[in-house]
Amino acid sequence: QVQLVESGGGLVQRGGSLRLSCAASGSIFSINARAWYRQVPGKEREFVALITRIGTTNYADSVKGRFTISRDNAKNTVYLQMNSLKPEDTAVYYCKDFGTNGDEYWGQGTQVTVSS
Repeated sequence: QVQLVESGGGLVQRGGSLRLSCAASGSIFSINARAWYRQVPGKEREFVALITRIGTTNYADSVKGRFTISRDNAKNTVYLQMNSLKPEDTAVYYCKDFGTNGDEYWGQGTQVTVSS
């Protein structure tokens, strides 16, 4: 089992920045790729960014050039640096880990609100 705890959400003005963190504990040796998703009320959870074990990254088109995902394997933490934030980035952001055995793990979510 892997436990994930997100932090770093909050309220920011349009054009501002936030950095989200997701710390993993438990069976961390089984973690493969790590990702961020987001969800607004009434909509499906959507993919934001992913980073593989070797550092390859992938982003949703809506955040390319503004968001950066990174991971510190020594700290078992994945980050999402969010710059040039827009009101449409407002959502609950979730960390997701992909286990090497096919399991998937989710964090509890952290709220990001961008005011106009």
